[in-house]
Amino acid sequence: MKDYNRNRFQFLKYSIVFTVSLFYSIDTHVNAQQSFYGVPSEFKDELKLRTFNYFWEIVDEPTWQTDDRYPGRNFTSIAATGFAIPSYIIGIHNGYVSREDGAERVRNTLKWLWNSPQGSESVGNTGYKGFFYHFLNYGTGTRYRQVELSTVDTGLLMAGILTAQSYFDAPDHTEEQIRALADSLYLRVDWNWAMDGKETMSMGWHPEYGFIEAQWTGYNEAMILLILAMGSPTHPIPDDSWKVWTETYTWADFYGYEHVNFGPLFGHQYSQMFIDFREILDEYMTEKGFDYFENSRRATLSNRAYCIANPGGFVGYGENIWGLTASDGPANINKEINGKPIQFRTYTARGAARDYLNDDGTIAPTAAGGSIPFAPQETLGALYAMKNQFGDDLYTKYGFLDAFNLTFEKDGWFNRDYIGIDQGPILIQLENLESELIWNTMKKNKYVVQGLKKAGFTGGWLDEITQDY
Repeated sequence: MKDYNRNRFQFLKYSIVFTVSLFYSIDTHVNAQQSFYGVPSEFKDELKLRTFNYFWEIVDEPTWQTDDRYPGRNFTSIAATGFAIPSYIIGIHNGYVSREDGAERVRNTLKWLWNSPQGSESVGNTGYKGFFYHFLNYGTGTRYRQVELSTVDTGLLMAGILTAQSYFDAPDHTEEQIRALADSLYLRVDWNWAMDGKETMSMGWHPEYGFIEAQWTGYNEAMILLILAMGSPTHPIPDDSWKVWTETYTWADFYGYEHVNFGPLFGHQYSQMFIDFREILDEYMTEKGFDYFENSRRATLSNRAYCIANPGGFVGYGENIWGLTASDGPANINKEINGKPIQFRTYTARGAARDYLNDDGTIAPTAAGGSIPFAPQETLGALYAMKNQFGDDLYTKYGFLDAFNLTFEKDGWFNRDYIGIDQGPILIQLENLESELIWNTMKKNKYVVQGLKKAGFTGGWLDEITQDY
């Protein structure tokens, strides 16, 4: 009643008719209750549930690994499994599934990974030296064709596994098994072997011819990989690995935002799905005067600014239709559009930065979705506009389909697949914005804390940890 009288007095003070003012006050309150950073709360809630259902329902039950894509199923993806595990935790947190059912799913997933065959032979194995092959066959979970043993995808898988280790802290048998399996899986990975005697880590290994020549340099999605590799008590990489890595960064202004550049937005998102980089800084960012969270905010807004400027003249780009990242595309073909030749592509790492440009008019909702915490109004506004504008051409049973291109053909090209590693960022980052669930869970993990400290991070929540690891 006290607040009501205060509001009434303010309305009378400004000579507003009380009945009209009261109606306005109630209406504003209702709208505020229904709004989430400028979009209806119903949209946010529905998007979370639909995207969660992708991970809960689309799984290879013999192996409990997550499909790379659906409905165009070809193989499972270890990175998608790494995103599925925190998604199950989000499902528990939101009441979509019980804690018991979620824990059982996670235990099944980790138990299969631990017992799956590892070895140097080119066939019949899921991995080697604790690493896993990028893609696995349905049913058996063995290596798909001749894909690489992937260092970064294993890193993303382990990030999901360690999230489960810290979340499932109850004394019951299932959750005890989860913690033990997570520990065993993480400690088995021989991160230092993957350095191949060099200063930076190899991107992968093939049993047919050894390590891939490409190394993890520059700023990209490998932040989480290096932090987990540095935090390992069994097979850590050298203590100077983080400093060596940051020396390969590209710092530049792009469309009005100075930041560490990397073209596709996923490189600014994947590690920050798991680690809260707000107010913790390494030596490099200390010199720049802001943290990696702010860097990702700038990268997101520069990506958006590029799309609004639309130097390629693509159809539909604007303040709510934007977002370049790795995604499917319409075709590998050259076409002339309005007298201009354009090289269209299928799956590729689209993006825009000072030293990188790959843009054929294809927009992926996950580009905005994975950046939700960095720029909530711009990203959620974009997702809501895309849903409203394109309806079930883009937004269906499991939320957003992977990508669309309005330039490629008259009525636009819309992908028919969901992709697991593009679904995960939308769900996890939406939950991080709303509750900080995954961030706060990973702050409890001793291996993550150790890795950050060895990399030279200080400040913020990291300095508040009193446990002696």
